[in-house]
Formats: sequence, C-alpha cells, structure tokens
Amino acid sequence: MITKENLSSYLPFFSDFRLLEALTKEGKIMNIKSGEAIIEPGQFIKMVPILLSGSLKVLRLDEEGKELLLYYIDPGETCALSLTCCSSYRPSEIRAVAEEDSVLLSVPVDQHEKWTEEFKQWKNYVTDSYRIKFQELLKTLDAVAFKRMDERLMRYLVTKMKQLKTNELYTTHQEIANELGTSREVVSRLLKQLEKKKWIELGRNVIYIRDDFEELISKFN
Repeated sequence: MITKENLSSYLPFFSDFRLLEALTKEGKIMNIKSGEAIIEPGQFIKMVPILLSGSLKVLRLDEEGKELLLYYIDPGETCALSLTCCSSYRPSEIRAVAEEDSVLLSVPVDQHEKWTEEFKQWKNYVTDSYRIKFQELLKTLDAVAFKRMDERLMRYLVTKMKQLKTNELYTTHQEIANELGTSREVVSRLLKQLEKKKWIELGRNVIYIRDDFEELISKFN
C-alpha cells in the first residue's frame, strides 16, 4: 500500500505535502516484469508513469519494426515523450519496456494537467523531465549521426553497466543490434574485437565486462 511517507522516500524532491497527498490518493502502483511493455506505438496514453524502482528503456520503431534506443528512465524519472503525447492527445510514437523488474506510479492524465497548474513542484518536475530527456535525445542523435558503430557499442555497454549496476550483461547480440539500429553481424564482429583486446569476455547470451572498461574506452581513438 502506498503512503505519503514511503512515496516521499522514493520521490524526495517532492516536499509539498499537498502534492504527496494527491499522488498517494490518485496514483496507482504498477509492478512491471522485465521485458514487459507499458507503452506501445499507436496507443493513446492515459497515464503518466513515474518510475519508483527498476529501469525502463524508451525505443523508437521504424515502419519495418526496427528499434532504436532513445534513452533510459531511472528511478524518480518519468518519460518526457509520454508527457508530450498526454498533453497533445496524440497516440504514442514510442515503446517503453521494463529493462528489469520495475515498480512505477501511474498518474491519470487529467490529474497531470490539473497539477501542472496547481502545484509548482509538479510543474517544475515536468519541465525538468523535458529538459533532461531532450538532452539525452540530442546525445542519441549525435551518436547516430557522428560516431562510429564501435564507439556507439562501447558507450552502450557502459550505459547498460551503470543502468543495471552490474558487469554481467545478460543479453543477445540481436537485442543489442536492435537497440543500436544495426545488424547482428556487425555487433558480433565488434564484440569479438573487444574480446580479443581482453576488454570483455563473451558467454552464451552474456557479456562479462572488465571493471576498468570505461577507463579503457576513454583512451580509445
């Protein structure tokens, strides 16, 4: 059961007692299993998801169904693109999927619109969400437009490590290729190159990454 006290521990940046009370009253806790989608392209979004624990990834799909990873959602954050769809009453153009078992607070769209006018902290939260995720979208765009695939792959592995807080990434080459918008063959070739350098070790559907991997790639030219 959600209370103002435990909600405050998840969202410490909300100190307005009335806002916490409104979140407690109107919000609904959702438990999402790893791999489960909470938003699909074409759906009309009826809630604002606030992540309390776990991790979500936001993907863009092309006409052929190929995916491109746009950004991650960390605990305490919401999805800026879902906020945009809520405000404009447009169907979703993205897919949001749980990267691991996650818990989120679902806020009805009508309450979101009401709170934007009623609570300064909520308005600031929404504004900051737009700003932060827009910056992350620019980084993704820069990576796609200007960086080589090997650089993108290494940065992807670092982001995954930090996101999941582990050096063991249980994923397939095809899943990585989908999120980077490339082919499985390209990903497999680049991963084998990293393995030859002894920066990673490849197992069956798992990648073991060295503790100093980020330091190593910072020196990569």
